[in-house]
Amino acid sequence: MTGKIYRIYLVLIGLLWLVNQSTAIAQVPADQLKRYKAAVQSIQSGQTGDYERAKFELNAIAQKGGPLAPYAHYYYSLAAFRQKNFNQTRLMLKQLTTRFPDWRKLDEALYLLGAVNAEMNQFEDALDALQTISDPKIKADAVRLEQYFLSRLTDLERLKQLNRAFPNNRNVGLALIDLIQQTGSDKDDLELSDRLTNRFGVPPARTSRPAASTTSTAGTVRPGTSPGQPSRNTRPKGYYNVAVMFPFRLDEFNADKRVRGNQYAFDMYNGIKMARAKLQEEGITVNLFAYDVENDPNRTLELINSPAFAQTDLIIGPLYVEPNRIASAYANQNNILLLNPLATSSELVTSQPMSFLAQPSLARQAQKAAELARQVGLGNRRVAIYYGSSRKDSLLAQAYQAELTRQNYQIVDFKKISGSSQAMADAMSFTANLTATRSAEAVTPTTNVALSHVFFASSNDDDGPRLLEALSRRRVSGAVIATSTAFDFYRNSASTFTRRNLYLLYPDFIDSTREPVITFQEQYLAKRNTIPSVFASVGYDMMLFFGRQLAKNGAPFRNRASFRSDTDDYLLSGFDYTQSNENQIVPIVQYEDGRFVKVN
Repeated sequence: MTGKIYRIYLVLIGLLWLVNQSTAIAQVPADQLKRYKAAVQSIQSGQTGDYERAKFELNAIAQKGGPLAPYAHYYYSLAAFRQKNFNQTRLMLKQLTTRFPDWRKLDEALYLLGAVNAEMNQFEDALDALQTISDPKIKADAVRLEQYFLSRLTDLERLKQLNRAFPNNRNVGLALIDLIQQTGSDKDDLELSDRLTNRFGVPPARTSRPAASTTSTAGTVRPGTSPGQPSRNTRPKGYYNVAVMFPFRLDEFNADKRVRGNQYAFDMYNGIKMARAKLQEEGITVNLFAYDVENDPNRTLELINSPAFAQTDLIIGPLYVEPNRIASAYANQNNILLLNPLATSSELVTSQPMSFLAQPSLARQAQKAAELARQVGLGNRRVAIYYGSSRKDSLLAQAYQAELTRQNYQIVDFKKISGSSQAMADAMSFTANLTATRSAEAVTPTTNVALSHVFFASSNDDDGPRLLEALSRRRVSGAVIATSTAFDFYRNSASTFTRRNLYLLYPDFIDSTREPVITFQEQYLAKRNTIPSVFASVGYDMMLFFGRQLAKNGAPFRNRASFRSDTDDYLLSGFDYTQSNENQIVPIVQYEDGRFVKVN
């Protein structure tokens, strides 16, 4: 190791000066003092051939005792260290710390003891020595020394042992996070990484191990940052730090529990990790740092203001409104991309230039459904709009109503319906110009009703078949555009989807016959011993797309025209941000020949 790493090479003059100024020097025989100075100067000159003679003189002085003895021990150890005689260095330093525990320059010896123990791979002893140092200046150098030798460790189990022995040592924790994120795939290791990240923050960005690369800081500080915060480089680079801010609830985690209320968060994260492996094959290194973020604004604020978080290039989450608002403000201020993986509210990206929706907004879904109605020529322009019990159902229905009103459609019924098919049928009340001769006459349950189409938004998978039955009871003809969440594709028979002209608004549509989907499912099953959920696929796609975009365009993205998926290896239907910060792609499917196919 070169002299640039160890500060001990820089203390020689200082220690010699201290010896010369000591009031105890008067007690040292002139001949001994002369021999001591000559030995130290020989070591200071760096002439390898002089080390043995110097050590001989210093050993004699050390054994006689007196004011020069601890200094002689130290310089003897330093000469041996330069000769790479680490055993000899260690023995002399042990003798020094034992015989002179109150030496006022003991911290210098402890630093050297830490260095030699690290060279001998005695890492526990190295950390023991370094954490005993009390002098602030030497302590700062000791921290850098720890960072250096820990960065050389590529044995995961060894680092985990050190973490157990030194649970409060931040450098050990960060080194373990780094190695797990670079090489780890075991679930327990990744959960350990998440816990350590929550405690210690994000390690400095690395391009490879064991050599560490550090990002230089700019001399100026942008508004909203603090002095010493790294200046962000917006040029494309080969590695990116991604902060995943999900409600993992690790304090409640039970490995034996197969189903959890927040299982979707773990599924998405597993998909993200698989995309990271795919990106690595493409030469794009993604370092993942998972943060357990619930609906706690204070915790979110503390997290994003931590120095390590400044290394982040992409934030995924948070999933709750107030933490997301805080993270979005931070992302805008620091030119960090923020991705909302599940949200469908366009308000989250309005006036938020760095925030994106992985899903199409409800307004965008309404637009695409209206486009479909025009494209396939669904009869007249009379439409009935119904919705289920959830807030999302009513919001989508309202968005569709607004879209059709702009296009001069006639809304003949608009209401919430629920319950049995009969209850739904009874709730339907078609009025207003259904026929040319009965412009304001109410329509009875026995009247044949011809509509362009019926739009139905529901998150209850029992509601879809009931709605279709209710329309049959009311003799309503016309197509149906419904949300895919209104049906259970495993319980509902094929006849459910073929007895009427039915189109499904299906943002999460996955064609299971495609090769990329088959490959992903096989790999996921091999790794996780379970079939991937749609959340795992969502996590995979969005990490793959945004990882590629970061590598191609950097952040912030300046080329909006190319901000769309241009390959067919995504599991869902891809991404398109050429027009806005919400995904423009909204798949609509229909059942044909035993399977669902996209019609748009």
